[in-house]
Parts: sequence; C-alpha cells; structure tokens
Amino acid sequence: MAAVLEIFGVSKSFRRNTPVLKGIDLKIEAGELVALIGASGSGKSTLIRLIAGMERVDSNNGTIAVLGQQTQVNGRRLGTQRRLRREIGVVFQQFNLVGRLSLLKNVLVGRLGRAPGWRGTLGLFSHEDKVRALRSLERVGMVEFAHQRASQLSGGQQQRGAIARALTQEAQIILADEPIASLDPAAADLVMEILADINRQDGVTVVVSLHQIDHAFKHCKRIIALKDGRVVFDGPTADVTPQDLSALYGMDMSAMSGAAESSGVRPNGHAARETIGPRPDLPQQARLSAVVSAS
Repeated sequence: MAAVLEIFGVSKSFRRNTPVLKGIDLKIEAGELVALIGASGSGKSTLIRLIAGMERVDSNNGTIAVLGQQTQVNGRRLGTQRRLRREIGVVFQQFNLVGRLSLLKNVLVGRLGRAPGWRGTLGLFSHEDKVRALRSLERVGMVEFAHQRASQLSGGQQQRGAIARALTQEAQIILADEPIASLDPAAADLVMEILADINRQDGVTVVVSLHQIDHAFKHCKRIIALKDGRVVFDGPTADVTPQDLSALYGMDMSAMSGAAESSGVRPNGHAARETIGPRPDLPQQARLSAVVSAS
C-alpha cells in the first residue's frame, strides 16, 4: 500500500525550549485505522493539527507529506497544503458545528473545498451537493434531524453530524481528535463504530486520538503511543501489553490485560464489529429528494 501520511523528524514548540513534539517519524498507509494514544500533554492533538495544516512545524525541523506530496518543510507551509486540505476531514472533540445553523447546512460546509468559490461565499449549494450531504447524514443515522438547529442536538448527535460533514467532503483521510471524550459510553461506542465502518467500507484512512484505551483495542488494528512528545510504541494492537500501558501512563494497568477480550477483540487482535451502513428503517432516496426540496 502507498503511504498517505509521512512524517519525518517533526518537532513542535509553542514556547522557547519547551518542545511538545520531539523528532516524530511516522508513516501511515492508505486504508489504515490507527489509534493515537497517550497521557494528556503527550502531543496527540498537536500532531493531528500539524498533519491537518492548522499548525506549522518548527523551523528546520522535519517534513510532512500528505498523499505523496510534501505540505510542510522545515517550518514552511507549501502551496500543496491548501489544495490538499480538502482531502483531510477533521473531527474535533467539541464538534465545531455552528449552533444557529441547521445540521444540513453544517454538513454542507464539507463541500466548500470542492465547490466554485462564488458558491461557497454565497452559501449556494447544488442539488447534487444536498443529496450527497443527506446521504452522509443517512449513513450516520441523522437524516431525520437534517433541518434541526445544531444547538438543539445532543453531543453524540452533533458528533455524528461532524462525521457526516467529513463524508460529504469526500475526504481521503479523517483525523479525529478525541471525538468521544465528551460523550456517554453508548454514544461513544456508536461514534467509533461509524468511524470504523467508514474505514472498512470506504477505505478512508482514519487516525483517531483516544484517552479511552478500550476503544483503541476494540476498533483499531494499529496503535501509536506518544509519551513526552516522542513515539514510544508503534505496532499492531495485539502486541500492546499491560506493561506497555503502565509505562505509558505511569500507573498500574494490569487490569487492561483483559481489555482485548472484554472489548470484543478476537485472538488475532481484530475486533468483532457489526456493519453500521445505511439501515433499512432510515429514509431512502424518495425521502431524501423530499428533504432536498424542502431545504
């Protein structure tokens, strides 16, 4: 498989002599579902923001390449950064939806990178864009809330809307930064199932940072662990030991020895999951067209 993300020698500091990331080297291949774990302050969110182009690498410190093209070199953003931004969907912990707008309009924001500039400026979207957005909402089980204001939705519903926005964007890579940190267990599991389904069914590369280690075991085949700004583990989920986790978090994690089994992970390290795709009880094409007409 070809690498969709390549990171070499990347360091990042926000204050002089206080690096958050220190010489990160990573390669992530197309179609992978990767969990990024580590204690608070280990650099997970900073790494995601660097990949997404929201932050710049420190001067004279490393390169980032997306889909085979360099986007940052030694602290400089290259012209490819803007063009490739539309290929990266970002799902944030706090959803980043505009509360006063309908869920559908929030999801349509995902089309801005692919629509003519004048349409985006005026907020005008084609019939095809609206159908695509509604299909994305259907995919995450939220099409019936398309015309409801985002502020009226629960946290789990808003996060599913944010994922639908990334689907509507047609992103080749989804970066999810603590997407379930503020959700209850049922909503968290559903969000992770949806991300896993997108990865499995669509072949989209997904990198998700998690505090909840059980979800990393249950849904992800590869784990990258950060500690003090450095990569301290990078390998198959099945190879992670309680001792690794104890060293990572600085506490006894022996109870996690049964986490794989309790999380539904088979002996080969792969989680037993059900497909989340479009459900038969959700509206089909005729109703989608009706919702488009009402928008």
